[in-house]
Amino acid sequence: MAGQTEPAFAARVWQYQKERFPVFKHGALIAAFSSSAVCMSALLRGQQAFPEPAAFAVGFVVLFGLFLQLRISDEFKDREEDARYRPERAVPRGLVSLGELAWLGVAVAVIQVVAVAVYFPLLLVLLALAAGYMALMGAEFFVVDWLKPRPFVYMVSHMVVMPLIDLFATACDWLVMTGRPPTGLFWFLVVSFFNGVIIEIGRKTWAPAMERPGVESYSSAWGRGKAVAVWLVSMVLGYGCALVVAADIGFFIPVALWLGAVGLAMAVAGRRMVRAPDERAVAALENLSGLWVFSVYLALGIVPMGVAVWL
Repeated sequence: MAGQTEPAFAARVWQYQKERFPVFKHGALIAAFSSSAVCMSALLRGQQAFPEPAAFAVGFVVLFGLFLQLRISDEFKDREEDARYRPERAVPRGLVSLGELAWLGVAVAVIQVVAVAVYFPLLLVLLALAAGYMALMGAEFFVVDWLKPRPFVYMVSHMVVMPLIDLFATACDWLVMTGRPPTGLFWFLVVSFFNGVIIEIGRKTWAPAMERPGVESYSSAWGRGKAVAVWLVSMVLGYGCALVVAADIGFFIPVALWLGAVGLAMAVAGRRMVRAPDERAVAALENLSGLWVFSVYLALGIVPMGVAVWL
């Protein structure tokens, strides 16, 4: 109507986050991720006291920013498909523009750089490594026509960013304290790769009634059975790597039991998704993906460090 004014940028960004990057939901998972990485690094070094608060703060601020920037990058990367097949999304319907999101991403980058430079400038190298790989992802590694028809290769190439992000988070401890990564860190980074795969497949495996023309999903690309199989295999492989890490920090049995219980629930949910796919089965797959990742990071960093400090 005449006389109406466009909502303020802050209000539109707040609505955008509700739809595309819920800050509280994602923030809790990112806080578990970053805190676990810092604690895990300290545990692998043999430290039995919580690292300094600044390590946790910088890890969280940078990782939250990186995941937000990944979301913004996806908005650019998927703009044509969204405009054609998902016009209800925030960008194609005009809630926010790509230009506004670009400026938001730049503002976040400034905050990240300042936080890292004040805390420990050498960390900027690892931040640049993660950010550089994210830029390649945004450009689809300059082989988009080759990648798109190969969903498995596409997924793997994009999930490599998870260990790079995790490397930065752990370095908020080990780079500052010793200057070299602790023994056993490799397996923790591999765990983060499989966690990324689990989240990715869990949120893009749908029931037949939920599939949409032009909208990519692993259930449509591979078939529902294969998508669930890859999801479960990723869980099992991640579980195995997590047990290696748990053994290194003397927390094998609790991790084996805890993650084993969550893994069993995932197996049950996967079986239901294959046999009786509906919206509830889809929701269970996505929710259990998040629960698995949250549990892994609690069990491999925060909880064992808390036990070590308490005892």
